[in-house]
Amino acid sequence: MRGLLVAGTTSDAGKTVVTTAICRAFARRGVKVAPFKSQNMSNNSMVVRAEVEGGSATTHGEIGRAQWIQAVAAGAVPEAAMNPVLLKPGSDHTSHVVVMGKPAGTLGARSFVDGGRAHLAEAAFAALDDLASRYDVIVAEGAGSPTEINLRGNDYVNMGLARHAGLPTVVVGDIDRGGVFAALFGTVALLEAADQDLVAGFVMNKFRGDVSLLAPGIDRLAELSGRPTLGVLPWHPDVWLDSEDALDLEGRRSGDRDDALRVAVVRLPRISNFTDVDALGIEPGIDLVFASQPHHLDGADLVVLPGTRATIGDLAWLRERGLAAAVLRHAAAGGAVLGICGGFQMLGRVVADPDGVEGPAGAEVEGLGLLDVRTDFGAEKVLRLPTGEALGQSASGYEIHHGRITRGDGVEDFLGGARSGAVFGTMWHGSLESDGLRRALLAEVATAVGRSAPVSDVSFAARREARLDLLGDLAEEHLDVDRLLALALTGAPAGLRRLAPGAPA
Repeated sequence: MRGLLVAGTTSDAGKTVVTTAICRAFARRGVKVAPFKSQNMSNNSMVVRAEVEGGSATTHGEIGRAQWIQAVAAGAVPEAAMNPVLLKPGSDHTSHVVVMGKPAGTLGARSFVDGGRAHLAEAAFAALDDLASRYDVIVAEGAGSPTEINLRGNDYVNMGLARHAGLPTVVVGDIDRGGVFAALFGTVALLEAADQDLVAGFVMNKFRGDVSLLAPGIDRLAELSGRPTLGVLPWHPDVWLDSEDALDLEGRRSGDRDDALRVAVVRLPRISNFTDVDALGIEPGIDLVFASQPHHLDGADLVVLPGTRATIGDLAWLRERGLAAAVLRHAAAGGAVLGICGGFQMLGRVVADPDGVEGPAGAEVEGLGLLDVRTDFGAEKVLRLPTGEALGQSASGYEIHHGRITRGDGVEDFLGGARSGAVFGTMWHGSLESDGLRRALLAEVATAVGRSAPVSDVSFAARREARLDLLGDLAEEHLDVDRLLALALTGAPAGLRRLAPGAPA
């Protein structure tokens, strides 16, 4: 099979960024390239179309947001096979499972070590083999670290995947953390011998400063490991992709202008699809912050309740933290509120779970009561790619939810949700990426709080494409793209040095 595995020394080492950059760089060379990740654990997901075999009807599936953006970078049509297994954490010990885009039950933590994921490995390998039959090259992203030696026996995401497909592997290390040379060498040294035979080189990520200062360490790492460093990617302030997890939320802030509209996004414990607010973050007239305490809402013009994988549980958390009362005070004072999917459901009168989708069957709790809406969870997940109009503007988005909405007489429709005055709720993720709709909503917010509407002509789609082009440019300048492509086409070189004595073959 022609392809690469991009592994990492740790979570958040930069695998997603490097994989995306390589996809864009290969595509620029005319290579038909597809991204792949066997298993993603994330509550940030995206809906993709899937044609019904033998017919013209269209169904929809769900994949990790990171693989969707990687497909965009590669110029490929996103599909379920690019992320065949998606785990959506529902608690500290269980995850909801999505296989080939469709819900497939739950998975407990013990399944990672007791062999309970064999059927998931089969699905992942079949999806990879199918993609490889239709694309020139596969750029696969690993998960966590390939040297989780306690989990290696059941691994199908890192070296288990590489072994299945014979994929040469590049290990990414985050130099910003410190200790990158030890992390890279140690990652290889702890692998069993047959896994080491596939590790063909390293990439260092997030470097700040004069790269020539790394030369002695890079040379020594090559001497000790027998493997080259294939590039050093610099830290760049404009590298910001649709993320797959919430690790970077605290650092997101768009500006401090005195005349900016202040947007406070509540950082729910099981926040999902928080990329919904990315489009607000690019607006020059917006100061966007994430809030986890009641006082963080002080002075906000717009409070956003984002999506969540646990609406009832996060609603309880909202009350326990005093944030529910803070949202109600904000709305009573004339401030604007926007709820998206689960966040919208919290704004209603009642949230009910008769079938036990989120927890015990029969649960029914009061919402915040800002919208005359009732939510009842259904067992079947709704996956849609809707289009429509609101505030005089066309809009599109995607729906991923179990909640069924019943609107009362006191609200009007708003993008599959409801509106009452300056309180808005929508079931459409991604709707703020529609430039006209986003600007019209901000104008409504400004009017509600007695401020001037921000003036902007920024295009979210153009800004995303510019970020992907930046990644491609960084790859061309700082990675040995020709050598990476040669590895993908010809495989790992024979005779790579084995570092760990006594490792099983």
